Amino acid sequence: MQKIAISIGDLNGVGIQLALENHKKVSKLCKPIYCIDKRLLRQASKLLNIKIPNDFKIFGKYDNFKIKAGQISKKSGQFSHQSFLTAIKQAKSKKVDAICTLPINKESWNKAGINYVGHTDMLRDIFQKDAIMMLGCNKMFVALYTEHIALRDVAKQIKIKKLTKFFVNFANSLRYHSREWERGLKVAVLGLNPHAGDNGVLGEEESKIKKAIKKANKLLGKNIFDGAFVPDIVFTPNFRKNYKYFIAMYHDQGLAPLKALYFDESINVSLNLPIVRTSVDHGTAFDIAYKKNNKLSSKSYINAVKEAICLSKLTR
Repeated sequence: MQKIAISIGDLNGVGIQLALENHKKVSKLCKPIYCIDKRLLRQASKLLNIKIPNDFKIFGKYDNFKIKAGQISKKSGQFSHQSFLTAIKQAKSKKVDAICTLPINKESWNKAGINYVGHTDMLRDIFQKDAIMMLGCNKMFVALYTEHIALRDVAKQIKIKKLTKFFVNFANSLRYHSREWERGLKVAVLGLNPHAGDNGVLGEEESKIKKAIKKANKLLGKNIFDGAFVPDIVFTPNFRKNYKYFIAMYHDQGLAPLKALYFDESINVSLNLPIVRTSVDHGTAFDIAYKKNNKLSSKSYINAVKEAICLSKLTR
């Protein structure tokens, strides 16, 4: 069985509840190793009134602090960062086969002086690789060309050379993710502007996207990428019959429709890295953390674990 490091995320959120409640199911799929220590685990267990399973294997030692359900906290930000860093070190040293992360809170990271806007940004810096954020499920995946940047800055990032590199890295990453590579992989690329610019009437960015698509397809020796498509039609049922993979130019352009369609089951996958990392596709849910009868959906977490297992086998 594959060894999967589980980064617990923000302890003031729902991550530890998901880990405890689903341990029995997860341990049938892999050998999970949870990046938390005994003191914090016991504290969370008591607050949740969930017994710690006997075979709940943990790793790491962290500063003890008082869990404050649903609160933004410097201490919880420091812990979630260290939990993730522990998982990364385990993966780098080949002690685990992959990482699955539970949700962090970006404001808590900021309060802790951690200068990353998320997991992917941190991975990008540690490995000095252009990590790609892709989210979705077996029915549809959306990769993000830009992620956590202000909307006003997105157009400045639409550059032919940069886009071409992104497309090529994305396609090459899918060699390990998609069986469709050999069957004729097709990826739909969204335009940036309404109506995909209407041939320059509403913006010129689409001409750059099209040039990058042409260059990337030539470098790959396959016509993998199509576009730039009008953003408001690509997620309609008829369009999705022809494509499983999509590339959005900015965060909400791709994730708003994805979450409207497949919120509970979607996951996050980091591509173009030397390690395997997957994650749930939801946040810390501070509003329901540690509350009785909150009935958390575990679909995203279980799917993320399954994907980590699958990818670690493919990339061996």
